[in-house]
Amino acid sequence: MSDTSPGGTSPEGAPPGGAPDGGRAPDEGSAQEVPVSDGPVGTPPGAALRAGTSLDELERRAAARRDRPEYGHDALITCDRLVRVFTTDGVEVQALQGLDLLVREGELMALVGASGSGKSTLMNILAGLDEPTAGAARVAGRDLLAMGAAQRLAYRREVVGFVWQQTARNLMPFLTTAQNIALPMQLKGPGGRRARAHRAERTGMLLDLLEVSDCRDRTPQQMSGGQQQRVAIAVALANEPSVLLADEPTGELDSATGEQIFAAFRAANERLGTTIVIVTHDQKVATEVRRTVAIRDGRTSSEVLRRTEVDAATGQESQVAREYAMLDRAGRLQLPQEYTEALHMEHRVLLELAPDHIEVRPDDAGHA
Repeated sequence: MSDTSPGGTSPEGAPPGGAPDGGRAPDEGSAQEVPVSDGPVGTPPGAALRAGTSLDELERRAAARRDRPEYGHDALITCDRLVRVFTTDGVEVQALQGLDLLVREGELMALVGASGSGKSTLMNILAGLDEPTAGAARVAGRDLLAMGAAQRLAYRREVVGFVWQQTARNLMPFLTTAQNIALPMQLKGPGGRRARAHRAERTGMLLDLLEVSDCRDRTPQQMSGGQQQRVAIAVALANEPSVLLADEPTGELDSATGEQIFAAFRAANERLGTTIVIVTHDQKVATEVRRTVAIRDGRTSSEVLRRTEVDAATGQESQVAREYAMLDRAGRLQLPQEYTEALHMEHRVLLELAPDHIEVRPDDAGHA
């Protein structure tokens, strides 16, 4: 049964893959028969046959499940029930608790959440800087749980680009702008006349795209914070990554400079086709993108999709935003706190299936 509690926690029961509490798993090689349901999840064994479902229909359903595409097969970034547990002084902290996320190629999106929600942990995993405890994570066809040290280094150089919040952390202080941009390309491959020509061409293109050509021969300390951050984006794009990740890229900038940084991200997304994921706690920043995913308690909780509509009579454009709750692969749903508090929902709720929706009501039996 789906967990629809405000916190989205899993119902208590038997440990995954093990015997129920108090029971014993069968010995290896034993022929113990295990009753299997022939209907939807939660249907008692044999119920579908007793209800008149034919064996052919059951075989058809089983075949349909086998032929179903793999979760995230058409996504550039796939996080499937991702878990990250940190242990400090014998105390375990679950930063990610079965998080699901799909990002399509070419998207410009934001991840938002309060401090401690798990968004930075997720970003570090996608950047190849940290490893998840369990679950699955794939970026541009790379399995992040299966990579060795050499593969992880190549992944960080070639597949993802990263922009940190601290502007000084993104650039080598003793190199000029052009040298900083060329450095990742030098580290990626061998030299030679053709390689040098490519580096020079790519560097010039990125300087023009991000409007920092006048900073070509300046070192970081000779530039403003906004200029440094735009150069940092150029450095992250140097090796033509599939994904650009940015952690609070406007956190140290004023609002006007922050708008310039987002203009730079949009230019990279629209003109280069780079998929961009931005982590932020600033809701104003999140409105700059078409898709915003909120993370709460280590899981994706809600998603806002924005689109532009044109009034047929006046021709005036307006942005329309709609918020959705996220339903994860386990069927869990996090209800907004203001909704549950308004209706005094605690511990459990009543569910009722209607023809075109599911009703969620407060428990009318009183508190147990």
